[in-house]
Amino acid sequence: MYQILEELNKTSGISGSMLVGNDGIIIAADLDTRFQDEAVGAMAASIVSTVQKSLEKLKSTSFSQMTIEAELGKLFLTDVGFGILVVTTDPNVNIGLIRLEIKNAASKIKERNF
Repeated sequence: MYQILEELNKTSGISGSMLVGNDGIIIAADLDTRFQDEAVGAMAASIVSTVQKSLEKLKSTSFSQMTIEAELGKLFLTDVGFGILVVTTDPNVNIGLIRLEIKNAASKIKERNF
């Protein structure tokens, strides 16, 4: 798992990544040292849970991915079945490239059948 995160983090603009269970428990993390792993994991699980409940109320499809943009960077949250792939980036990144790399990493994670 760490190998997939390490490979993902080599992408230009990505500052860190982690895999979090749907309950917020960290499965694997390779985040930038300025972030607290546990806080990011709990926040990601909380955000995804809220979005999933909102989508259910709207009778929409289930959550697959979201991007949060802030002044100091972007946060990508991607459903991988048993958990959430969290990716942090610099503010000015090639979003298309980042999403492609996340898609590839998510596929590798899903193949491992955790």
